[in-house]
Amino acid sequence: MSCAAAANANAAVRVIARPSSSTRERRVAVVARAVDQSLNPRVAALNASKTVALTDLARSMKDAGADVIGLAAGEPDFATPEAVREAGKRAIDDGFTKYSPNDGTAGLRAAIAKKLKDENGLTYDASEIVLSNGAKQSVAQCVMAVCGPGDEVIVPAPYWVSYPEMVRLSGAESVILRTTADEGFLVTPEKLRAAITEKSRLLILCSPSNPSGAVYPKETLEELAKIVVEHPRLMVLSDEIYEHIVYAPAEHHSICGMKDMWERTMVVNGFSKSFAMTGWRLGYVAAPKRFARAMSMIQSQITSGPNSISQEAAMAALSLGYKGGDSVAEMVRAFEQRRNFVSARLNAIDGVKLPSVDGAFYVFPDVSALFGGDAEAEGFGPIADVDELCRYILEKGQVALVPGSAFGVPECLRISYAASNATLEDALTRIEKCLDPSLLKRNSSAAAR
Repeated sequence: MSCAAAANANAAVRVIARPSSSTRERRVAVVARAVDQSLNPRVAALNASKTVALTDLARSMKDAGADVIGLAAGEPDFATPEAVREAGKRAIDDGFTKYSPNDGTAGLRAAIAKKLKDENGLTYDASEIVLSNGAKQSVAQCVMAVCGPGDEVIVPAPYWVSYPEMVRLSGAESVILRTTADEGFLVTPEKLRAAITEKSRLLILCSPSNPSGAVYPKETLEELAKIVVEHPRLMVLSDEIYEHIVYAPAEHHSICGMKDMWERTMVVNGFSKSFAMTGWRLGYVAAPKRFARAMSMIQSQITSGPNSISQEAAMAALSLGYKGGDSVAEMVRAFEQRRNFVSARLNAIDGVKLPSVDGAFYVFPDVSALFGGDAEAEGFGPIADVDELCRYILEKGQVALVPGSAFGVPECLRISYAASNATLEDALTRIEKCLDPSLLKRNSSAAAR
């Protein structure tokens, strides 16, 4: 080892000699003292995921015998396609149960590169793709790889609950960029330009969006890209996990495909949503080699390679056909029918405003007229905010929803329609009953607005 390398190593690792017997005796003398329970300040500052907490609460209530309907979870209610399930079973029988290569198998990374070329018009080498244990890990590793103390990350709201917390863990600071229902919950070029500073390092875009279901048109992405390329430090994390769940005439486009954006974009995707493979835990990122290698290094020191069985199943998923073939198309048609049903029922409720939904499997209605001020529910009491409204609906209607405060928009709430038609019919009937004006007095000041 060179002198410089030795110095660097010594700076990172402190070697402690074997303690003497007298030192050991002194340690024994203090062993009974209270343990220091302090945490890493970044960990201590984290907020719990409300979607996970509410989903777990609904599940525990149901396990205890309550007739609870959970519409808080973000996963399809469909079974994983049969061909994919069978591939997973074969993988076990054929012995694909050993450690996977850190970045994923060469065959699957090549298949993903082909998918990105054929479906998205994006050109990547297999070495520029890193498979992880779910797209959530891929997103976290993107943030960790390029952001640190002193950096700013532009996070449009409504946002997926984990984005700001991942930024917090990296030591960077989230700059929340509020969008409105009138804007379709899409970032406008004017708002993006105003949010960028010399500290801006990353812009996170999610299209189709969780929680709003908004889908960025190609024209809007082109305008945003023109602004991004003006700033050499600014990169984009494009979360495209819902890409196949889009309702015509809307279409999915990746900002990575816009002019001069390939070298400054990290594209995250996976198999959980489009292929109903949430429990298989497999996602990926495609990025320029320098950034892909950085994420590979992070992964090698945290989890190592992803599930070997899931990767064989994912190969079968990518073989179903263009954009998932008939299996995915059938699921999307069902989601579209449910979207129409849920939207119609919600729009008929006094005080609920719902913008159009073009993708994913959520609606994100504005319910601000139902809480605050003098809003009050019979047998429950004042409804101060959207969190209280969701608690009221859970307690009285036994339907679990997610308050918009979890997504940075406290005027709204999120409803997942990834449930059977019968379940949605039952849930909407319960919600309508809870929100009936005879039981829930509206916020008179909101009505005046």
